[in-house]
Amino acid sequence: MRVSVIGGSSVGEQHYDRAREVGRLLGKRGHEVVCGGLTGVMEATCRGAIEAGGHTIGILPGEDRAAANEYVETTVATGMGNARNALVVLNGDAAVAIDGSTGTLSEIALALDRGLPVAGLDTHGVDGVEAVETPEQAVEYVEREIGRQ
Repeated sequence: MRVSVIGGSSVGEQHYDRAREVGRLLGKRGHEVVCGGLTGVMEATCRGAIEAGGHTIGILPGEDRAAANEYVETTVATGMGNARNALVVLNGDAAVAIDGSTGTLSEIALALDRGLPVAGLDTHGVDGVEAVETPEQAVEYVEREIGRQ
């Protein structure tokens, strides 16, 4: 399964650690991580996934593949700016949202419009987002929901 992990590009230590744990759990369970490829939640999730032997895909807003964080294995440069958010969501079977601002909110909306299960960890309270308390609950939720489809 591919899971789009979306969230803040600038986060504190607590959200960084939680995102890293989400990535670690996804990688350990054999799931691929799709993200925006830059900093914050994106970097932390990729880092955790790589540390657990997982695979990471970063869909970048710019044209320079070298702009990706060091934990992205497959880099996709788009030159699309924030419009790349649709591609981040389109390439996942489910989404986990961690923290975030308006970019994350747009990705949540795109995921819900596609009918994807979305777990929310310290993020926007939107109808259709399953609020969870821990990284484990986030991963278990998306696995369970994908298993039902």
